[in-house]
Amino acid sequence: MGEYDRDRLEREGWKRQTVTDEPRLSELVELYESLSFEVLLVPLDPEAEEGCVECFDDPSRYKIIYTRKKS
Repeated sequence: MGEYDRDRLEREGWKRQTVTDEPRLSELVELYESLSFEVLLVPLDPEAEEGCVECFDDPSRYKIIYTRKKS
């Protein structure tokens, strides 16, 4: 996706859901898609996050899940 722009994503109708890694990541993507949502995965950038990110031992494993209703 390139540079992460949370404001732009929200203007485009995307809603931030959660941050997770496998195996939960695949399970949640499948769930959201079964509920007729588009799913967008954004790599976690600890420097762009607000609040504590110390629990993400290896940030490269994690993705931010965004969803929006299919049109």
